[in-house]
Amino acid sequence: MKVILLRDINTVGSAGEIVSVANGYARNFLIPKRQALMATDANVAKFESQRRQHEAVADRDKRSAEAQAAELEKVSLTATVRVGEGERLFGSVTTQNIADLLKEQGHDVDRRKIELEEPIRALGVYTLPIRLEHDVKASVKLWVVKE
Repeated sequence: MKVILLRDINTVGSAGEIVSVANGYARNFLIPKRQALMATDANVAKFESQRRQHEAVADRDKRSAEAQAAELEKVSLTATVRVGEGERLFGSVTTQNIADLLKEQGHDVDRRKIELEEPIRALGVYTLPIRLEHDVKASVKLWVVKE
């Protein structure tokens, strides 16, 4: 039986492929678990239409993310923090602080998109990677200075 795979299946194929599988495997496993559709003419046309729409939306999102990344590359942030003895920070600079600084400059970035391995606990200049889309990244300079 020919089916259209809706998800990647290790032994069968990847999502979007039209593959031939055993009748029982398709009827009893793939179709009830919504991992495949029967490859009728109507289903193939419907799937292709949905795939084209999805690709158009993904392409538009990627272009807007690339434009936002180009704007973010020009941004330089300054975080003023209180320090104690030996230039040690009281607290740390977190992704939420960085997102707030970006929002002050007019860039709305979700804090979960800022890739910080651990909070910043020292004065200095840092380059912060921000993942806007799956394959679109931007780098922002952060200056951590004392009050």
